[in-house]
Amino acid sequence: MTRATAGSFLPGIKAGLFALALGGLAAGAVSSSAQAEVSAAFRQAVAEAAFGSDAVAEFYRKNGYQAIWTGQDEASRQRRNALLAALGDTQAHGLPDRSAEVSALIEQMRDVRTTRDIGNVEAALSRALVQYATDLQTGLLVPSQIDDGMVRKKHTVDGATFLAGIRDTQPYAYLRSLVPASPQYRGLMREKLRLEQVMAAGGWGPAVNAKKLERGDQGPAVVALRNRLMLMGYLQRSAARTYDAALEKAVQSFQSDHGLETDGVAGAGTIDEINKPVSARLKSIIIAMERERWLTPERGERHILVNQTDFTAKIVDNGDVTFETRSVIGKNTHDRRSPEFSDEMEHMVINPSWYVPRSIITKEYLPKLKNNPNAVGHIQITDRRGRVVNRGSADFSQYTARNFPFSMRQPPSRSNALGLVKFMFPNKYNIYLHDTPQKSLFAREVRAFSHGCIRLAQPFEFAYALLAKQTENPKDFFHRILNSGKETKVELETKVPVHIIYRTAVVSGKGRAEFRRDVYGRDAKVWAALERAGVALPSVQG
Repeated sequence: MTRATAGSFLPGIKAGLFALALGGLAAGAVSSSAQAEVSAAFRQAVAEAAFGSDAVAEFYRKNGYQAIWTGQDEASRQRRNALLAALGDTQAHGLPDRSAEVSALIEQMRDVRTTRDIGNVEAALSRALVQYATDLQTGLLVPSQIDDGMVRKKHTVDGATFLAGIRDTQPYAYLRSLVPASPQYRGLMREKLRLEQVMAAGGWGPAVNAKKLERGDQGPAVVALRNRLMLMGYLQRSAARTYDAALEKAVQSFQSDHGLETDGVAGAGTIDEINKPVSARLKSIIIAMERERWLTPERGERHILVNQTDFTAKIVDNGDVTFETRSVIGKNTHDRRSPEFSDEMEHMVINPSWYVPRSIITKEYLPKLKNNPNAVGHIQITDRRGRVVNRGSADFSQYTARNFPFSMRQPPSRSNALGLVKFMFPNKYNIYLHDTPQKSLFAREVRAFSHGCIRLAQPFEFAYALLAKQTENPKDFFHRILNSGKETKVELETKVPVHIIYRTAVVSGKGRAEFRRDVYGRDAKVWAALERAGVALPSVQG
């Protein structure tokens, strides 16, 4: 949609009728009763056409039903042109193609014959802006309707402010300001355009037909591997037909960008990722753009970012990652997958007790206690007053998951399920970050083993980084408490936002796209929902 095309407007309308409808005729040109009649018709048409959109209706009530689109002045023409151009470019943001809507709006403008028609056009353009701006700023989808682990609540926007914004500022600049401003979103947009160009040029060539390739190997599969890595940008032009040092280094670089073990061997997992088509990566980018729109723009100058698919937890200060550690997330079963949401970290507990969640008590421990009352002996069983229950006097066989009256607690120790420190952002999902005695799990490539909470590979260092903002020697402060052996709550003087996200595509600080596997299958569900909403990949492929 060019600006010239978008600007062709109302060829059949008479200037007098148009000006009269907007209250723009010179005084005395028509009778006051005629002015009132036309003005009332315009207001009624706008009010009726705005029905069902609270934002549009509210704006015009406050605006005194003054037109912002259908004037013959230059400002109105600029607003129309800017809006229609933006609607014609929605696919750049991974949103549904709205070119048919643009054509329908232009046709509606050309068919204007009466004052009511003008009012209908006015309201239609306003509704189109509010829908466009809302989709762009908060996303198309409602996360919780896609998967019950996607409990993130989207930030809300006031649609009426979009109309006031385009009324009061330069329209092209205003519409550009609606695009999410995060560096991640801008990087994803650039990568989307790049991948679309790769797709149009024919993709990355034939797939690699092999189960495993390593240094010294030769043959057609090595050539296919070489060619794909060249087209992906991991290897300079080469005619080598042997898996040499340069190819090994390129494989390592690819593995690093895709969350794989960087051993330089193209095993089954690496080859599977290398063989992913451009279309699969493009879908991941579009999904990541939608997910980025779900997050509030105010992430926090300092915040904690946990990307489940990357198995990492990071502390971010003013856009820079200042600390990063490996993490373990919930096991890929329905009752253990880690949810996606944001909250605020309020405190940490050093030498924590583990208060066993009710679900674990009834599903895992109660059956063991029925067979042997001394089972899970490292866990205390307590009554409603917190008193330890004598296992020998309790008949666990009489209890069910519904009527089991006790709680269970593991006292502080190095073998405690939470390790020696936990980081709390109280939430109804009972999710937090914590240490763990199971250190070996952090060496795994895929780290989905917990009951839902996030385990940290370097919890002490994570604590030092948080405490550095409020104490001169955070390491000494932490270890004085740790060495006491007493369960101690340490408040954070400034709460830290925590964002638990799920991104299979991210753009690094160096501007390079990185991809991860869809651990829980959530992105597949998001893509299916986006397709139902009208999102599509480019139809032109090589």
